Amino acid sequence: MAVSSDMASPLELTLRPGGPFGIYVHVPFCATRCGYCDFNTYTPSELGGANPDGWLEALRVELDLAAAALPAPPVDTVFVGGGTPSLLGGDGLAAVLDAIRSSFMLAPDAEVTTEANPESTTPALLNRIRDAGYTRLSLGLQSMAPNVLAVLDRVHSPGRALQVARDAAIAGFEHVSIDLIYGTPGESDDDLLQSVDAAIGAGIDHLSAYALVVEDGTALARRVRRGEMPLPDDDVLARRYELLDERLSTAGLDWYEVSNWSRAGGQCRHNVGYWNGGQWWGAGPGAHGYIGHHRWWNVKHPNTYAATLGQGALPVAGFEELDSTDRHTEDVLLRIRLRSGLPHAVLRPDELLRAESAVAEGLLVHEGDRLVLTDRGRLLADGVVRRLLG
Repeated sequence: MAVSSDMASPLELTLRPGGPFGIYVHVPFCATRCGYCDFNTYTPSELGGANPDGWLEALRVELDLAAAALPAPPVDTVFVGGGTPSLLGGDGLAAVLDAIRSSFMLAPDAEVTTEANPESTTPALLNRIRDAGYTRLSLGLQSMAPNVLAVLDRVHSPGRALQVARDAAIAGFEHVSIDLIYGTPGESDDDLLQSVDAAIGAGIDHLSAYALVVEDGTALARRVRRGEMPLPDDDVLARRYELLDERLSTAGLDWYEVSNWSRAGGQCRHNVGYWNGGQWWGAGPGAHGYIGHHRWWNVKHPNTYAATLGQGALPVAGFEELDSTDRHTEDVLLRIRLRSGLPHAVLRPDELLRAESAVAEGLLVHEGDRLVLTDRGRLLADGVVRRLLG
């Protein structure tokens, strides 16, 4: 793997033929910082004069430069993430999509997703962005339990996300997703099941659930280091995963990726593109992109991002070229997580032999010409990958 900080080299990107092409837009603004979050986000006191208007103007420049550097096929998927995209308001989010349309052509059936915080999302915002062309909404519920939200430093009221999900359906959104976090210190089994049942009751067709990870440098990590709370327990995390999987499956939401469940037709196409080795342009401060066999990442602070684009240069902080070994590792790592499974043809002969051992231990099962994780295998997915790769 060749890694570089030469900012000019990514201009030589060439798309691999076939497969979906997406655009990810990173919105770096947050009203407050959640205690567990290590994403590239900034509260008002951390922005140093940067603001959404300046960010949007810089984004337009980046998208124009991207289109000039990369003659691309129609955009199959758009994902606006953050941060808190809903802080842009309905007009701001509509302007983001307009900026993409002015530089690229959207496919007629393009999936267009935005993340949203329940507290900054209103029926008026939902109606505005649905009219603008957004088709999918992703809401951060995290938990219905007030004590869990307090540990995570989430400021929304427990029921607010559920009302926004209902409002989104009224506004005509085709797909609504809710995010949960499980394994927070102090959470009980009942807390988790209450959250899952509430999400199902809101009529969603997609749910993502992630085990709490204590990331270095976060407020939560500092509390753990001071002994104020314990690290999440692996056995508890496994039990919670089994509980939510059973409850979701009973309600008709089936797993299609280790951390994602949906009703028929509700899969997030943008994220499926990631897991299947698809290509995307990452725009915005700190965004990552992947074209051809190159991955790159933008400078992080909005001021540096805007200043670099103001000089007519792409705001690339560094990039890497994946060799055949890197690509093979990623192919196994990502595709094994999917319900559709890992094709036998991806694996080398020695890896197929190791796969048979995992099958014998009940971690994998053959489905036609593919290997699929069993229920137990999903709990140990990272270990299964290490075993396959040797």
